Amino acid sequence: MEIGDLYTVEIPSSDGHEQAGSRPAIVVQAPKFGTRLPTVLIVPLTSRLAAQAFPGTFLIQPDSENNLNAVSVAMVFQLRAIDKRRLKRRIGKLADSHLKELQRQVKALLQIQ
Repeated sequence: MEIGDLYTVEIPSSDGHEQAGSRPAIVVQAPKFGTRLPTVLIVPLTSRLAAQAFPGTFLIQPDSENNLNAVSVAMVFQLRAIDKRRLKRRIGKLADSHLKELQRQVKALLQIQ
């Protein structure tokens, strides 16, 4: 499991505005923590393009590297930890340009220089 890997995940339902259900998500946790923690940090994706109206998002086009089925919006503002058992299947990997955008957006979200 590497930063930028895309997995199908199962996010439990809530009564708020968080994403839920089965969906693709980006792993944003360094591999060295992967063996020592029962959770993993992810950024969920949505195919609802209207989500681009929120700050902390970017668009990902499907390609042979990420294996997405639809144009998707990465919702960095919904960065969260989930139990590793919620990772169902690795589906692909972000292109370098998207990985750089992910890193930029996470830094902005957390106000990291």
